Amino acid sequence: MPDNSYYLTAAQAAAALGVTRATLYAYTSRGQLRSESTPGRSKERRYHREDVDRLRERKETRRDPAKAAARGLHWGGPVLESGITLIHDGRFFYRGHDVLALAQSATLEDVAALLWEADAHEQERLFEQRCPLSRRQLISLRSLTTDSLAGVQAALPIAAALDIASFDLSPRAVRLTGARILRLVTTLLAGHDSPGPAHRMLQARWAPRRPAIAETIRTALVLCADHELNVSAFTARCAASAGASPYQAVCAALAAFRGYRHGGAAERVLALLRNVHTPGDARALLAERLKRGEGIPGFGHRLYPSGDPRAVALLRLAEAGGNDKEWKRIRQVLRASSELLHDRPNVDFGLAAVTAVYRLPDTAPTLLFAVGRTAGWIAHAMEEYASGELIRPRARYTGPSPGQ
Repeated sequence: MPDNSYYLTAAQAAAALGVTRATLYAYTSRGQLRSESTPGRSKERRYHREDVDRLRERKETRRDPAKAAARGLHWGGPVLESGITLIHDGRFFYRGHDVLALAQSATLEDVAALLWEADAHEQERLFEQRCPLSRRQLISLRSLTTDSLAGVQAALPIAAALDIASFDLSPRAVRLTGARILRLVTTLLAGHDSPGPAHRMLQARWAPRRPAIAETIRTALVLCADHELNVSAFTARCAASAGASPYQAVCAALAAFRGYRHGGAAERVLALLRNVHTPGDARALLAERLKRGEGIPGFGHRLYPSGDPRAVALLRLAEAGGNDKEWKRIRQVLRASSELLHDRPNVDFGLAAVTAVYRLPDTAPTLLFAVGRTAGWIAHAMEEYASGELIRPRARYTGPSPGQ
């Protein structure tokens, strides 16, 4: 992304905020804005666009709180408090732990225990639990559909009805239920229930003769475990605030995730990659989509103007995968995107890249995201149970006046 897409000059920053240069400098001296020397022009200062946007939103909130609150539901300011995930300055953290560091060795179960605030002794018991549905019940569910996530969506309410302990919403009980849900989701997608972590179960299903791929799956699951207040996490919180069980909260979140604007983008990236055979193909494909006014799947994330760190980590794994044919396609698309787009690859592109390089099933990106994010959905539900508050915003009515 060119520097001028995420930096502003002093004049641009002052104009965006509607203030004088003197006021702009006062904001900077108080730590409300970051400034730095402009490369090649040491006497000029440049300002981070995200700082300016954040400060402008705060000013607008003070002028019109109702309008600002409504905008908060559309990539706006914070609408509730959470201690789960922090996204800041191009990095993200699970309960204060750098996720890229966690992704080097932690399992999804380790991260789930962290997100759910389980201690080490409790963690061992959590993940010793088996799948809450029997083998016969699982076989029956799989016979209904070839859509793996639809099978999960069907299984969750059935398991909820059978798992009476799941209606205990105390923190310790929810952690136990959460571990059973995570085992259920993994078992359904892996096709078997066996001792061991989720990444080993999925590797045994997708690449049974290639055990080394389990590490790539493990990394992807950790990177996908949570990402603050996206639409599926917010849906889980709404359901939990109403007193829905953890199974029901995850089911609600999964319904939101299945919307094409949330899940599924990585599979569209895979389709794009398969049409690339030469550098010219990549550039022509991207150019044609842009001419038609279509977005390019797998690029851009408003929370990471300088690049999605999850994509960076996944692309490193893809480059190291030893599949030169697939990596060449990926590299060609990345080169074409650097010429034609202002956006950098996001997690969807990264998941598609490792799927292509490691020859995983086409559904792997979506399933990896869903399995990993189950841990985060449960963590969000737990926060809502603890708050005891019902999420019930008001609407600003825009319809006809009564009597008209």
